[in-house]
Amino acid sequence: MSSVIATTRFSVLDRSRIREGHTGAQALRDTVELAREAERLGYHRFWVAEHHGVPGVAGSAPTVLAAAVAGATRTIRVGTGGVMLPNHRPLVVAEQFGVLESLFPGRIDMGLGRSVGFTDGVRKALGRDKEDADDFGAQLAELLGWFRGTSPTGVRARPAEGLTVPPFVLAMGEGAAVAARAGLPMVIGDLRDRDRMRRGIDRYRAGFRPSAWRAEPYVVVSGTIAVAGTPEAARRLLVPEAWSMAHARTRGSFPPLPPAEEVESRTMTAKERDLYDAGLAGHIAGTEEQVADELESLLEDTGAQEVLVTTSTYDREALRDSYRRLARVTGADMFAGQA
Repeated sequence: MSSVIATTRFSVLDRSRIREGHTGAQALRDTVELAREAERLGYHRFWVAEHHGVPGVAGSAPTVLAAAVAGATRTIRVGTGGVMLPNHRPLVVAEQFGVLESLFPGRIDMGLGRSVGFTDGVRKALGRDKEDADDFGAQLAELLGWFRGTSPTGVRARPAEGLTVPPFVLAMGEGAAVAARAGLPMVIGDLRDRDRMRRGIDRYRAGFRPSAWRAEPYVVVSGTIAVAGTPEAARRLLVPEAWSMAHARTRGSFPPLPPAEEVESRTMTAKERDLYDAGLAGHIAGTEEQVADELESLLEDTGAQEVLVTTSTYDREALRDSYRRLARVTGADMFAGQA
């Protein structure tokens, strides 16, 4: 194992993807079980995501799901990747994380994003519009103020006030600048556009202002990593998600994940094929040796302190095997069972 890999943290983000022939309830149970496996394998964090009105995703309430994950595990850090702050009132978000931190002290992370609902219908249902994302910096400052007891309203966020819940900013687009100004850790993806990722990291580091939350920049890079016994088997892990993305971009609906063999037997239009092939490209996928080489290159290129793995696929056993193999590559399994 290279020294750069050995000194890097590795964590997991699971989006509770629904599989064809299975229910949303099963997807949520799969997430909790994967968290237990991630803890056994020595991963540093386990995060869950927020999606609304998406047929293929069950994770619509990340703080609720985070509570279930934290209750089912003992040592792994648990958080959100992320709560989309423009969708919510900052006071309510502070209260939710205050409850989580009170129940599971020292284990909760607060990952925050600036996206609003993906479609007009979802935004209307949430009572939001696209412009709400423009206020993310002010919303973030208000949220952090609830923990510090600095709200000018005279209201106290209980039990959040006085607690320390580490905040992270999902740095898509303007998020990098917001994270830098606020002096917070940044989470940036995806691995398929390495040049864009590098530019975002450079902007973040150049604009970083030390804060009470963090004295120095902290970069988490996120993306899909698939590890298997052969390159072909690793590639097949990517097939269901690549097809679902191609389907969403041609038909406007993000579907449940199909089995890889079903996708490979389908006839696709030229546009679908192009999008599908693009969805398979640019990820880190291969054998343990190949993935180790690619990870070393990624970490040397970005200087990231942490990697957040976001892999989704239909075959749950193959997914668990991928995480087991990755734990061997990264040395995460050496820390299994440690707090």
